Amino acid sequence: MTITTTAPAPAVSDRLSALLVTFLETGTPPAGLFHREVFCDLTLPCWRLQSRGVDGLVALRKDGHPVPGTVPRHRLDRTAAGFVLEVEESWEQDGERWYCRELLRADVRDGAIGRLSVYCTGDWDAEQQRRHRAEVTLLER
Repeated sequence: MTITTTAPAPAVSDRLSALLVTFLETGTPPAGLFHREVFCDLTLPCWRLQSRGVDGLVALRKDGHPVPGTVPRHRLDRTAAGFVLEVEESWEQDGERWYCRELLRADVRDGAIGRLSVYCTGDWDAEQQRRHRAEVTLLER
């Protein structure tokens, strides 16, 4: 199957990616971020989940990340259908600091995100982060 798309204007991708970071940090979607029929396909290390509609996507997010956090680093790459956003997330939950990395591919529909594919490394608790720091020297951050 071939899908023909029209690339959104760079300003649209820039605006939506900034709003998506806000959503990741707050758990609340800013107005205009998602198309009302948005489809989300979330891939975790050993699981795959999907949702349709804004409420379903928010529920999916809050089930995995129920508390606000931060996105200290992100990278935006525009695509023919929208954009790809690479993020690192950090949050505090139950007195512990958590971390994950994600790649989000967003297709824009009518000026909003109509389809979102999320690939997550899985959530690292404090012990996993400690082990990683002790055993691995990253060449780049």
